[in-house]
Amino acid sequence: MLKLLIFAAVLAIAGITLVGNYLAVNDLSGCEKLPSVSGTCRKADAIVAVSGGNTPERALEAIELFKLGWGNKLIFSGAAKDTSGPSNAEVMRRQAIDAGIDPSDILVENFSQTTKENATKTSNVFEQYDLHDVILVTSPYHQRRASLEFNAAVGNDVIIRNHPTTHDDDWSFWWWLTPRGWWLAGGEIVKIIAFYAGQSQ
Repeated sequence: MLKLLIFAAVLAIAGITLVGNYLAVNDLSGCEKLPSVSGTCRKADAIVAVSGGNTPERALEAIELFKLGWGNKLIFSGAAKDTSGPSNAEVMRRQAIDAGIDPSDILVENFSQTTKENATKTSNVFEQYDLHDVILVTSPYHQRRASLEFNAAVGNDVIIRNHPTTHDDDWSFWWWLTPRGWWLAGGEIVKIIAFYAGQSQ
């Protein structure tokens, strides 16, 4: 009985680790703080942050990357649920300006309501400004699905590199200890399955 419990615990830990690592894909995980001149750790044409979840933290991560020299432009994407006020993208833009970023270095996409729309509408910005290599920033649990949608939208025209936020109130190393963590992880897995199902049709 004890061996069975230990085996079950090991399987559970392995499964939790696999899920967490799968969702929070990070192409910059092996990089130094500053970009290098080539490879995965090179500087990008732009850093993109999409709204949703903890939007200020997503914006902050993108801003910090920009300040460290990881991109030539900052792009913020996302509408607001309350259309009577500014879009989420505009709120992030103001956050960046308050942080000392030159407004001329910021691009916004104000109309997307879903992750898929973030990808398709922001791909138009990539084309308009001739951007071919971007770093995508979102919450850890959302990173995999956002990456799938962006790669589907841009095809081979743009390289998408992933970098989830380093802090998110809804997601940490201990995400599996909270109902909210399981709700987010489960929801993302379901949506990823739906994405692949839609691609196969």
